[in-house]
Amino acid sequence: MADEAKAKGNAAFSAGRYEEAAQHFTDAIALAPGNHVLYSNRSAALASVHRYSEALADAEKTVELKPDWAKGYSRLGAAHLGLGDAASAVAAYEKGLALDPSNEGLKAGLADAKKAAAAPPRRPPPSGVDGIGQMFQGPELWTKIASDPTTRAYLEQPDFMQMLRDVQRNPSSLNMYLSDPRMMQVLGLMLNIKIQRPEASESSQPSSSPPSQQQEQPETKAREVEPEPEPEPMEVTDEEKERKERKSSAQKEKEAGNAAYKKKDFETAIQHYTKAMELDDEDISYLTNRAAVYIEMGKYDECIKDCDKAVERGRELRADFKMISRALTRKGTALAKLAKTSKDYDIAIETFQKALTEHRNPDTLKKLNEAERAKKELEQQEYYDPKLADEEREKGNQLFKEQKYPDAVKHYTEALRRNPKDPKVYSNRAACYTKLGAMPEGLKDAEKCIELDPTFSKGYTRKGAIQFFMKEYDKAMETYQAGLKHDPNNPELLDGVKRCIEQINKANRGDLTQEEIQERQNKAMQDPEIQNILTDPIMRQVLVDLQENPRASQEHLKNPGVMQKIQKLVSFVIAEHDLHFESLATTILYFLKGVNLILRTILVCVGL
Repeated sequence: MADEAKAKGNAAFSAGRYEEAAQHFTDAIALAPGNHVLYSNRSAALASVHRYSEALADAEKTVELKPDWAKGYSRLGAAHLGLGDAASAVAAYEKGLALDPSNEGLKAGLADAKKAAAAPPRRPPPSGVDGIGQMFQGPELWTKIASDPTTRAYLEQPDFMQMLRDVQRNPSSLNMYLSDPRMMQVLGLMLNIKIQRPEASESSQPSSSPPSQQQEQPETKAREVEPEPEPEPMEVTDEEKERKERKSSAQKEKEAGNAAYKKKDFETAIQHYTKAMELDDEDISYLTNRAAVYIEMGKYDECIKDCDKAVERGRELRADFKMISRALTRKGTALAKLAKTSKDYDIAIETFQKALTEHRNPDTLKKLNEAERAKKELEQQEYYDPKLADEEREKGNQLFKEQKYPDAVKHYTEALRRNPKDPKVYSNRAACYTKLGAMPEGLKDAEKCIELDPTFSKGYTRKGAIQFFMKEYDKAMETYQAGLKHDPNNPELLDGVKRCIEQINKANRGDLTQEEIQERQNKAMQDPEIQNILTDPIMRQVLVDLQENPRASQEHLKNPGVMQKIQKLVSFVIAEHDLHFESLATTILYFLKGVNLILRTILVCVGL
């Protein structure tokens, strides 16, 4: 966590937000109070906003924690110089150089400190160009140039260093070097503004100067654009190095565990994941991976414990919500496995739901649906009782005889809950729905009855009666004919066929009322089967042949599929009424002259 705060501080410092950087470094220090680099960085941030007393305290703490680190003395010297204590600054820089004699920053700082110690008392800052030139006398000049990536390289150029020395000796000479883009870049850096570099400019004569501390500028100077300084590279402590090494070793153990898992070597995988957890307790994936192994091994209790630890630790570490969801999903999986014996799916369902609130994963959603389905099936199995179902069915039969159809439906429904595989109950409830005028519900029950027992004639009579009542005579005839295949002598089915034929013949003779005609037209236009027949290219050709090629028509009539579609059209096409398919309707009407032949063929097929 300290590394995270330090990184935020570095980013803020690089963007020139020194106050924010100081706050982030403060947060990091609270988490790692023994890290000397954090104090050094905060000292630099505080010095950048002229809070030299606080910068001095941090520099002293840096030296205290790491007395053999030259950078700490650079911070100490800069803070002393900012406070006007040139003598202490000189002593600090000299101590730093004793540790790192080649450090250019310390050398330049020492020169500035000695110059400040030998200089007369500071007078009010001059105005105009001389005032701007005085900025090059400050101790922060070197630090700013060295920390900014756009100016750092200038310190390696002798001609630029000579320019800086000239400006330091004579601030009025700044005008001579303003044509040099490098000087303009440094001037913009000192004024905290960005100056657009010209596309092409000639280099002025060589010059350079060592860095020096910037004098305090009036607060009225607003920064047009924030600077982009870059803090020194963070030193990696021994503790951090060890931490990184442990993380690297933990990752290697994890990879070895993954390889063992793929080979079904679960014991070895467990050992590697456990070792990874011992090396690094800040990655909950080791726990979730070990939990997955426990599931494969059937050790569901161990899996649940690992998942609970992963969730708890993940909350502490503010881990990715997807990782939390993964741990909860694996816990739910283990609970669902245990529910097969405990018969308690509620806790597994609740766990999957929690996982989905963290991350809506398709795999988790699938497992939730499976658990809910298993729970429902279990409840049905526990409720299953054929004896009680028969009792409820008898109660429903008695109420049906008393014409108390809604109450009968309730008992039939309860009977189906007790025994959902009884086709007789579906048949009886379909009869109740028919009496109540709930045709769609009755049709659904009749179809379920036939599905459960295709040889049960009552299912076909129920379904055919509902279709006949809905004036779908062709469909009703198909249903009755299907029933006759299983029970050829059933009187209800035979009677149903006769009644359907009578209604179809009635339409063909034109004996329908205007309301019946309009109703059939609307039904035909809404029937997708009629639409498909009339737009089928093969049926178009059949209808043309029926009109123009009698021999071909006889061949068509031998095709059961064609006969069925023609029968469908015969049932719905009304003579002398346009169905918005003019050419086809005309052809069909022409064919209706021979409809008696078709009907006789149908009667033969059903054995009447």
